[in-house]
Amino acid sequence: MSEKTGVPLLALEKLQVSAGDTPLVKGVSLELAAGETLALVGESGSGKTLTAMAAINLTPPGISVRGGRWLEERDLSRLGKRDWQQLHGGAVGVVFQEPMSALNPLHRVGRQIGEALRLHQNLRGRRLRERVLALMTQVRLPRPEQLIDAWPHELSGGQRQRVVIAIAIANRPRLLIADEPTAALDVTVAGEILALLRELSAELGMALLLITHDLNLVRRWADRVCVMHQGRLQESGATREVFDRPVSLYTRELIEAEPSGVPAPLVGNAPVVLSARELSVTFPRPRPLLGRRPPPFVAVAPLSLELRRGETLGIVGESGSGKSTLSQALLRLISAEGEITLGEERLDRLSGSALRARRRHAQVVFQDPFGSLSPRMMVIDIVSEGLRYHRPELSDDEVRKRVTETLAATGIDAAQLARYPHEFSGGQRARIALARALILDPEVLVLDEPTSSLDRSVQRQLIELLRRLQHERGLGYLFISHDLAVVKAMAHRVIVLKEGAVVEQGEALEAIERPRHPYTQSLVAAAFYPAGSGG
Repeated sequence: MSEKTGVPLLALEKLQVSAGDTPLVKGVSLELAAGETLALVGESGSGKTLTAMAAINLTPPGISVRGGRWLEERDLSRLGKRDWQQLHGGAVGVVFQEPMSALNPLHRVGRQIGEALRLHQNLRGRRLRERVLALMTQVRLPRPEQLIDAWPHELSGGQRQRVVIAIAIANRPRLLIADEPTAALDVTVAGEILALLRELSAELGMALLLITHDLNLVRRWADRVCVMHQGRLQESGATREVFDRPVSLYTRELIEAEPSGVPAPLVGNAPVVLSARELSVTFPRPRPLLGRRPPPFVAVAPLSLELRRGETLGIVGESGSGKSTLSQALLRLISAEGEITLGEERLDRLSGSALRARRRHAQVVFQDPFGSLSPRMMVIDIVSEGLRYHRPELSDDEVRKRVTETLAATGIDAAQLARYPHEFSGGQRARIALARALILDPEVLVLDEPTSSLDRSVQRQLIELLRRLQHERGLGYLFISHDLAVVKAMAHRVIVLKEGAVVEQGEALEAIERPRHPYTQSLVAAAFYPAGSGG
């Protein structure tokens, strides 16, 4: 781990950030040395990102900043607009949370990496292209000569994040701010990205300010940690010291919010509610201009599974392993080969209105509740939409009563019926999405990464809610996730997928605590690691 020596590279003293008369960050002081990794942790709304953005003058309009800010002894509070333009992308680089939003979909990857080089170093032509290729190689992008002309949508999530990192380090910054850089990535890819950032920090002598709510990443990669809550600094110190001997109550609550417990045991001889036999999914490849059409792409190799009443079957694997494709095939949302049985009826033999009617017994909760909820509909309309379609005979009063009862079961008050999705927190939106699925009284719920974008404390609340609803309603859960800590707390059994094929399956605790296949072992190693093992 790095030790601070001499003058800190970044120093904040009693930083205060306000929106009008409302204080948002309240007197935060911290120091960060060159070559050091400092993690700012806390739940959403704690002020982590606002503190970092205020330090480098990237706050939204209407936000006022007071207090001391220094970068290598340079007083940042005295800088003018032109000074800040030189600083951003030069001495200071930023890796934003969502790479697809940070990248321009209308520009090729190479052009976006080269933009900072053109502005700050006036590079052009062949020299610019060579430098862009060198940066792509430095962040370990495969086939840089091909990807330099690719569009952002043609890259995987991990590759897009590497492009954003290449942009941020293009001018060898002294300070790199990484804002939730792994929030949407698999555990193995997240580990690769943090390892890359640490290596670049050491190679460039760069200070790394890591903003995250993922305590596992902090344990492994941060030298020091600052814990924030409601705009205040609760605790700071060496990472191992803070995690082993937390001083503040809030820090202890954060650490204890890690997913825990196990699902309730199954009732003996529980009936099968969903099954598949020799289910497979293939996609045709495009025919080349000359020659034969290549063989189809196998997204899911033939597999069989069973899900019982009250059981959670975890589907585990990295992005591209076939998890979501499998769930879509089971619900007949995409074409597939093989037998699919929902309850006692063959789903693969149904079509048209018969298939739509049967689908009410198997509902889906998607990964991103904000993206899956219409921003133009009120909560009552979102939750009741499926009910009105499948039960048109119900009166408005009966529908309203069912919506109120279902929302109450998920912890949302009836007073919120006339509000819109943007007026809720991430955890509340997840509960609304869950209510929309539950209102039809399904036998099976497909939960597609339902906790991936949530803070650990909110994740724990949602896990406890899902376990309670399963016990009360006898629901069968098909739980898709790359987060093995969450799977361990939720699933009775797991199926591990790699490139569409089953590499391991069995009891969840057995597979996670004593994995047999090397791929499962790599997933477990990336998800559960001791403090300080990466520093």
